[in-house]
Amino acid sequence: MTPKSSILLSLLLAAALPVHAAHKPSKPAPRPETPPAAAPAVKADTLTLAYLTRQDANPPTVPFFDPVIIDSGLQGARLGIQDDNTTGRFTRQNFVLKETILPPEGDVVAAFKALAAEGHRHFLLDLPAPLLLELAALPEAQNALLYDTASRDDALRAESCRANLLHLLPSRAMRADALAQYLAKKRWQKWFLAIGPNEGDRLYAAAVRSSAKKFGAKIVAEKPWEHSFDERRSPESEVPVFTQGVDYEVLIVADESGLFGDYLPYRTWQPRPVAGTQGLVPTAWHHTHEAWGALQLQNRFRAQAGRWMAEADYGAWLAVRAIGEAATRAKSVEFEPVKAFMLGEQFALAGFKGVPLSFRSWDRQLRQPVLLAAERSLVAVAPIEGYLHPRNELDSLGIDQAESKCKF
Repeated sequence: MTPKSSILLSLLLAAALPVHAAHKPSKPAPRPETPPAAAPAVKADTLTLAYLTRQDANPPTVPFFDPVIIDSGLQGARLGIQDDNTTGRFTRQNFVLKETILPPEGDVVAAFKALAAEGHRHFLLDLPAPLLLELAALPEAQNALLYDTASRDDALRAESCRANLLHLLPSRAMRADALAQYLAKKRWQKWFLAIGPNEGDRLYAAAVRSSAKKFGAKIVAEKPWEHSFDERRSPESEVPVFTQGVDYEVLIVADESGLFGDYLPYRTWQPRPVAGTQGLVPTAWHHTHEAWGALQLQNRFRAQAGRWMAEADYGAWLAVRAIGEAATRAKSVEFEPVKAFMLGEQFALAGFKGVPLSFRSWDRQLRQPVLLAAERSLVAVAPIEGYLHPRNELDSLGIDQAESKCKF
């Protein structure tokens, strides 16, 4: 090979080889970042509430145009659990409802003892007064709280009171005082009291008498209702005779069973308003109540239950919410901190009535406003403006501490 050919071959080989110097060394591909380890989920503290009731062996007769409610109270407790857990998501607290609905022949005491043996210490009870007292006296109940969600019995807040028994709905005395305040404001001070045949009617009448004395009204006549309405007897003839010959300004009805009171309006001998258990009714809750955010509670309940919230539903809802509120404020689901806060001076429960609700220290009654409602209208809310109290205006309704016969 000639020298010229050798040089040409060297140039060709050099051109074929990669020129490494012309390229910068490549950087290694970045490693994908490892995501930070997820924080372990914090387990929520769980508090289970026991709901106990027994079906009525002789339920009251319901007019054909009214719905038959078979879950009164229970639906309110369920909604309360939802509301507690709405807050509980932020406080890492979880609330559960254990439901026990006994048949009419069911053994309430045995059921209560079984629930206590499972460790439950908060009991929501929709039961008659004698059973409430029997349960409150059990050894298993001495380190528990029993929530009376439906009773209005004054004796349970007085001589028959128990330190472990809390009352969520207004007593008969509170209802009668609410009505008396409104009637006094209207200057309807002469009352005709019509009394039904049942024990509850007599107790309601006793509360009305006490309120009349307390607020300066005069009961000008009392009559027991001794008639019955059926197809052979017309209320148009019975009611005028029953109310004739009395000079009064308002007819007060004591008919908790609804046997005759609904027939009285518009049939009296003189044109007079009707109030009490029928007509203008003092109540804890009513479907016409929409102020102070109550409308959203009404709508949520109706969406859940398919009906309006009844008083027993409101009582159960209050009980569940009271427990949830105390657990939130105490930052604990343990029994003693929850109990201490709930019964303490700092406890304040929002009940959609415009003012905070709390338990009276002397009889365990939840102090609260009382609604005065007609069938399709909310007329007033007591305490009526102008009725003051040195400690809490809500204590102008019902038995005040100085008058209380409750001794724990």
